[in-house]
Amino acid sequence: MWLVGALALMWAIEIADTVILGEWLQSGGIHPRRLDGLDGIVWAPFLHSNFGHLLGNSLPFVVLGALVAFRGARVWLTVTVIVVVFGGAATWLLARSGNHIGASGLVFGYLGYLLGAAWFERSVQAIVLAAVAGFLYWGLVFGLLPTGQVSWEGHLFGAVAGFAAAKLIRTERVTPPR
Repeated sequence: MWLVGALALMWAIEIADTVILGEWLQSGGIHPRRLDGLDGIVWAPFLHSNFGHLLGNSLPFVVLGALVAFRGARVWLTVTVIVVVFGGAATWLLARSGNHIGASGLVFGYLGYLLGAAWFERSVQAIVLAAVAGFLYWGLVFGLLPTGQVSWEGHLFGAVAGFAAAKLIRTERVTPPR
C-alpha cells in the first residue's frame, strides 16, 4: 500500500510540476555540498526531469519495492528511509555538482538491500528474492558506471545504503540446538 502511494505521489508531483508549475520543482533535488541542497535528500526521489524519466523509474521501483515489501511493510519502510537518508546524504557529500533527482537511487537501494539480505541472512526466502531481482534487473549494474547526465553517484550510494540496510536489519537464522 505504501509502495503504491509513493508511486502515485511521484506521478502527481510530476504532473503538477509539468502542467502547473513549469517544471519549477525539478530544481529541488540534491545539490552536493550546498546548504540549499540538503532538503533535496528528502525530495529527490519524488522529483523527475520529465515523464520519460519517471516512467523509466516506475516499473523497477514497483517490482523491486514489492520484492522488499514481501519481507514486510516495516522492512520496506525501514529500507526506504535508510536508502533515502544515507544514500542521499552520501550523494550530497561526495557526488559531483549538479541537481541529482529521481527515484533511481531508491531503485538501486532496493536492489542493494535484496542482494545484501541474501548475503547476510542466507535464508531461502532472501536468496530467492535476490535471485528474482538479479534475474529481472541484472542490467542495472551498468547504471553504476560514470556517465554524463545520469546521477551514477546516486545509484551507487543508493545501492551501498541498501546493502548496509540489509546488514543493519538482517534476520538472524535460528539454528536448532544439538
